[in-house]
Amino acid sequence: MSLYKPRRAVLYVPASHQKALAKSTTLHPDAIIYDLEDSVAPEIKQQARENLRRHFQEQGQVTITQAIRINSLSTEWGQDDLRLAARLRVQAVVLPKAETPQQIIDVARQLDHDDAPENLEIWAMIETPRGILNADEIARLAQKSAARLKCFIIGTNDIALSTGVKTTNQRSALLPWMMQVILAARAGGIDVLDGVYNNFQDQAGFAAECEQGAILGFDGKTLIHPSQIETALNSYSSTAEEAAWANQVIAAFNLPENAGKGAISLNGTMVEQLHIRQAERILKRIPKSVKRFSD
Repeated sequence: MSLYKPRRAVLYVPASHQKALAKSTTLHPDAIIYDLEDSVAPEIKQQARENLRRHFQEQGQVTITQAIRINSLSTEWGQDDLRLAARLRVQAVVLPKAETPQQIIDVARQLDHDDAPENLEIWAMIETPRGILNADEIARLAQKSAARLKCFIIGTNDIALSTGVKTTNQRSALLPWMMQVILAARAGGIDVLDGVYNNFQDQAGFAAECEQGAILGFDGKTLIHPSQIETALNSYSSTAEEAAWANQVIAAFNLPENAGKGAISLNGTMVEQLHIRQAERILKRIPKSVKRFSD
């Protein structure tokens, strides 16, 4: 079984809010992004870093993925943010407003300089016109392990702001650009997460946007409020039918007579070795109530 970790529900937690930091240890999304960027005012950036340092010192053992969104390295706060992320031993650094491959390379080199763990990932936010245009070139870096790039996050709010398009009508004006980023991520072999839904009190609207994102092919959704976690987990979880297919694929390839085969017939259709990886990802995203073949 692969080491793939689902990223169905990824919650932003502002590092400037100590109550939010404390509550985050009681929540169960797939991942938490502790934010030092947009949600933190310039005059309290340093205090937010100190809050985060203290939070990690006091928290117990955690099983979910933890990431830190830093400020851009071009700002006065970026370098200190990145050094903190390397010391805290989180699983990922989230780089805002990624526009060129060189930005990813610069972050990766700084992490190497700071002796960050080799498995510390970079998640790049694509949230500007230039970032969208260069998404394919950026995603190509994922083929180089030294670049650490593992995930894209689409920043729909910033894209709408910088282009002037409206986010109404099921985000129809944004769809071509969203699909462009998704395609680049798939070509690069990395995950891609949908942007946030701003009105956390509108559960119906949020559920509809999660359904849309899952249809488009996103791996999960970024969230701004704990009330959105359960809906995102459900929307991006595999169905019982998908799990049944995945179990059949793995069971079939495990049969002695199929050992070493690149392709086999299953229920009248041809399945290949690549479908094993697809099946593994499906089984990583199923609800606990659904039986796994590997259990």
